[in-house]
Amino acid sequence: MEIKNISVIGGGTMGNGIAHVFAMKGFNVNLVEMNEQLADKAVKTISSNLDRQVKKEIITPEDKNSILQKITKIAGIDRAPRDSDLVIEAIYENKETKLNLFKSLHDIVNPDAIFASNTSSISITELAVISRPEKFIGMHFMNPGTSYETCRDHTGLFYE
Repeated sequence: MEIKNISVIGGGTMGNGIAHVFAMKGFNVNLVEMNEQLADKAVKTISSNLDRQVKKEIITPEDKNSILQKITKIAGIDRAPRDSDLVIEAIYENKETKLNLFKSLHDIVNPDAIFASNTSSISITELAVISRPEKFIGMHFMNPGTSYETCRDHTGLFYE
């Protein structure tokens, strides 16, 4: 399965960083937040982080615009795109909340989509029980997720 469309659920510190990195690598990213204000705040943070990368000459202003065009803001979990290939949960660390989120997403998102959690303290096995355990993975990103240098130096997944 080729992954083209990624939905990041939660636009806080980790979620906006994850969306940033995937968009930098050319993926279409849906940044899903609870409401429009939080979605706007997340994209504003990404834009500010991209400005720092432009200032450091890591990317060009044109790159920044291209990256931002790869990100679509979505307000409301119930509006998560059905055509997502990979759904990455990046909400606060509460097992019941995460379980409820994945239960809701199960009926919304394409049944072939992979579900991932960015949890740092909750068992992936315990989260996977609620929905599609055969397509459930843990993905942990370093904080800040927006550090190009950190991602490049520590993961082969995003950077050559």
